[in-house]
Amino acid sequence: MAQKDMSKKTNRPFVLVTVMLAMFMAAIEATIVATAMPAIVAELGDFSLYSWVFSSYLLMNAVTVLIYGKLSDLFGRKPVLAIGIIIFLLGSLICGLATSMEWLIFARFVQGFGAGAVMPIASTIVGDIYTKEERAKIQGYLSSVWGISAILGPAIGGLLVEFVSWRFVFWINIPLGILAIIGLFMFLHENVDKKKPKIDYGGAILLTLSVTSFMFILVEGGVRWEWLSMPILLLGGLSFLSFIAFVLYERRVEEPMMPFELWNERSILIANLTSLTTGVLLIGLSTFLPTFVQGVMEEKAIVAGFTLTTMSIGWPIAAMISGRAILTIGFRTTFILGGVALVCGSIVFIMLSANDSALFAAAGSFIIGIGMGLTTTAFIVSIQSTVDWNKRGVATATNMFMRNVGSTIGAALLGGILNSRLLSYLSSKGVKEELNLDSATTLLESSERTSLSAESKGLLQQGLEFALHDVYFVVFGFALLSFAFILFLPKNEKADSK
Repeated sequence: MAQKDMSKKTNRPFVLVTVMLAMFMAAIEATIVATAMPAIVAELGDFSLYSWVFSSYLLMNAVTVLIYGKLSDLFGRKPVLAIGIIIFLLGSLICGLATSMEWLIFARFVQGFGAGAVMPIASTIVGDIYTKEERAKIQGYLSSVWGISAILGPAIGGLLVEFVSWRFVFWINIPLGILAIIGLFMFLHENVDKKKPKIDYGGAILLTLSVTSFMFILVEGGVRWEWLSMPILLLGGLSFLSFIAFVLYERRVEEPMMPFELWNERSILIANLTSLTTGVLLIGLSTFLPTFVQGVMEEKAIVAGFTLTTMSIGWPIAAMISGRAILTIGFRTTFILGGVALVCGSIVFIMLSANDSALFAAAGSFIIGIGMGLTTTAFIVSIQSTVDWNKRGVATATNMFMRNVGSTIGAALLGGILNSRLLSYLSSKGVKEELNLDSATTLLESSERTSLSAESKGLLQQGLEFALHDVYFVVFGFALLSFAFILFLPKNEKADSK
């Protein structure tokens, strides 16, 4: 079994700062890219590929997160996290050089491949160097990273888009990542009995095949292919069979990338299922809210960024409350309060219209942040308190994997709904052929918007609002599902402070 002893050599405060820097790099990526996407798609075109920019990143993130978690249990946290950051920075560099949506999507694959290491291993390092009681408070500090990145990300993203170039939203990661790598090697010291590596390549391939084929169905169904067409049916069969093969394979392999015995613990099972559904909810908000604010409300990118910022302000506030609440009122009550907030926030977006203020959208975003902060912090603390060191990396990664899968599926599902419902609306109005999905990109830039006739602009805005309302109804459904899962958590469970 892998052993480690970092208590004598590791500088805990400086390691915490380094971990927070690495997390900040990944966290600001989420908020800053979402803010810049309307400008990116306006320059590069191909609105139909909008959701692929997120789906490609999330897909590689979801698949690799489990492999990184297992590798960190075998070889230690430091080298694996450093390699992940390097790959992430390479992807960021290529993203900023993109001249087409296809190029950008490829670069996001590379970026996601590296990002899979950052969040789970950073959280696992905290689980290694702090006691169970300390983790509840420290996780709150880690969540504050989301608040800081949320304030700075959209603001910086809006300023870069307006005054410099959207390309710098990717390049800003490079100095942050270099500083994080330096900090890791200077302040984190671990002694690990390295095992002979037994990497579950078969599981990774099967899972990638299943998720990718399912994602194609969600994005292209009803847009490029009819729902009952042969390509959709073939992809559906491939996704289902490869998922079944993945489950069977994981139960037989010696070192599975997803050890299903972890799921026998009821609290871990519920935490993972809830993370799946909240992942859909989270991506639905962060991906499509800027589109609504800019395209339907006709606000600037910096205003759209502000509406996202409030979510990540609410998140760390609630996370710090959650860290203390689980020690007093228990995990289940903390989760329930978070679930209620998720449902209430989702209702705001169902009610959102073109005539509403951006402040109303920001309020809904803040409430969603409260729900995410209350639930995610408690999930991580609960899981890390349940397993031993040699399984902590993969256990933490599994929970984040489920949220990433939810976000991957959500980006594809909600992007597919947006595309198909917008096409359906335009078709129902007997719109001329020159108005299509790509025409929606003209709504996202004020200079382009003025080139449209009043009739065309009105039709496109009404169609976009109609399609986005359907997106938010689905988001509301997943919020309800999250709350339902939470109700099945064990009662009278509190954090163990030993």
